[in-house]
Amino acid sequence: MNDARIPRYQRLKDMIVRRISASELRPGDRVPSEHQLVAATGVSRMTANRALRELTEEGYVERIAGIGTFVADLKAASHVLEVRNIADEVKHRGHRYAARVLRRDTVQPDERVARALRSNEPVLYVRLVHLESGMPIQLEERFVIPSFAPDFLDQDFTQVTPSAYLSSVSPLQEAEHVVRAEMPDASTSADLQMGEVDPCLVVIRRTWAHDGPVTFARLYHPGSRFELSGHYVPPGTQAMSSAAGHGDWDK
Repeated sequence: MNDARIPRYQRLKDMIVRRISASELRPGDRVPSEHQLVAATGVSRMTANRALRELTEEGYVERIAGIGTFVADLKAASHVLEVRNIADEVKHRGHRYAARVLRRDTVQPDERVARALRSNEPVLYVRLVHLESGMPIQLEERFVIPSFAPDFLDQDFTQVTPSAYLSSVSPLQEAEHVVRAEMPDASTSADLQMGEVDPCLVVIRRTWAHDGPVTFARLYHPGSRFELSGHYVPPGTQAMSSAAGHGDWDK
């Protein structure tokens, strides 16, 4: 990225993140040292230090004193409410995953989407249903900033989920979730094969990359066929249950 308006330390960070996204640098690989970055890019030692320091704070790399800097295992740094690939969740339960794409287009965002993405420019849009063993379990409406993923609408979303594809474009920097119950409109209810009076559990998700919001999604789930669960252990506290036992108590 050669935009002179972007600070040199940020351009250096973006370069390293792109290499991680492209799997040129994998978890555990050594990242170029400050000295190597200075020699290769011509930045100052202070700029290289700031880039590596911020990448460490954001969880992309780990710096080990006296040894070097290494690509972090991003899976090990996931937050309490994780952004998961629904196809992986379905397969993990031993069931068959499928998707049905209902619409893909470039659209003018409504007021809420424009406010969430901080842009009134047209956005990329896809609407699809995720199925578990033939039963609809989630309807996804996804809005994407075109400059973040220009080829988004060209993907075969029956083979790769929007979430998985976007994660391959760039590592997730930040995510925001809002969860609420609401009655779906007739179209959503039909797409999810729900009864006329059944409520939906809706997850509204906004994600950031490159220091700005890049995607906004509304994820609708039939209330009778879906639940959200989580497990939290405060830092410095030993877990009192095994991961395999989560949720067993309420069956």
